[in-house]
Amino acid sequence: MLHQGSCHCGRVKFEVEGDITSAMSCNCSICQRKGSLMWFVPRSAMRLLTPEENASTYLFNKHLIRHRFCSTCGIHPYGEGTAPSGEAMAAINLRCIEGIDLQAIPVTQFDGRSK
Repeated sequence: MLHQGSCHCGRVKFEVEGDITSAMSCNCSICQRKGSLMWFVPRSAMRLLTPEENASTYLFNKHLIRHRFCSTCGIHPYGEGTAPSGEAMAAINLRCIEGIDLQAIPVTQFDGRSK
């Protein structure tokens, strides 16, 4: 299934292919503050519909995840990183996907604060 998503103002838009079967909520220092519900997909399943430079990048700690956000409205629609297998991955913020029922998606809690 093809899903459309964006930041609040629309300066960062994307589409992502896949079935949303679960989400992850993390309690690390940044995720707890953002309140994201993340859906992990291969980076190749996500396509930006706006110029890449419209998304700013925030790096912290070990600089392994590129937290992408809109510098205009401040919303974090996705992040980019590498899976343990070496595959490029995207962490899609499900709160930025249009037309889905978040209450129907099972959420796994991840203790990122302890990692």
